[in-house]
Amino acid sequence: MKKMLALFTNLFLGSLIFGYTLYALIRYVKKSKKGKCAACELEENCELNKPH
Repeated sequence: MKKMLALFTNLFLGSLIFGYTLYALIRYVKKSKKGKCAACELEENCELNKPH
């Protein structure tokens, strides 16, 4: 019985880790496709985006 519980716990934790890794990778790829400035957290306050 304890082995079954350990197996399910390991599968659950492994799924969480794998799921978050996949989520972070997809988010990174989507941001990188937008370009350097679009992916930056300071996009609204960036000096590069302000018209001169």
